[in-house]
Amino acid sequence: MNRTRRLLTSIVVIFGMVALGGAAVAAAKQHHHHDGQQLLGEKIKTHGNHAIHKTGNHTVSVEVKDGKVAGVHVKHAKKGDVEVKKYKTTKKMVQQDGLRYASFLLTQAQDLGTIYIGYAFVDEYGDEQIYWFPYDMILDGDTGAITYVPVA
Repeated sequence: MNRTRRLLTSIVVIFGMVALGGAAVAAAKQHHHHDGQQLLGEKIKTHGNHAIHKTGNHTVSVEVKDGKVAGVHVKHAKKGDVEVKKYKTTKKMVQQDGLRYASFLLTQAQDLGTIYIGYAFVDEYGDEQIYWFPYDMILDGDTGAITYVPVA
């Protein structure tokens, strides 16, 4: 009797952990990758602040100095400035023909000498929006950038 009760309790606990684990995976936030170089385009040749993308109530702008990206700023329509995090990676997170996740890129030949710098913010849904630029486009390089680890 005691042995059966312990077995039944263990089974209930295991099913509960599996159910909660599945809910945690379903609630995991996504990373949305954007090609900052393509969005900025020819504006890189002009000094100043250039709006490159709007997502929901957020407007993303790039500050350009001397033909390089001096910073990325995000402004919420009602709340004002939003914190921007800076990443670095050697994996190309976006392609010209659309989004390619890192898992797809592992099988492709990579230019391991190229570093990409990403500027990220969290939108109103909790998803991270990341704007990627090649290292040579960034005025201050990877200063303050943390290594990017793709979500599985």
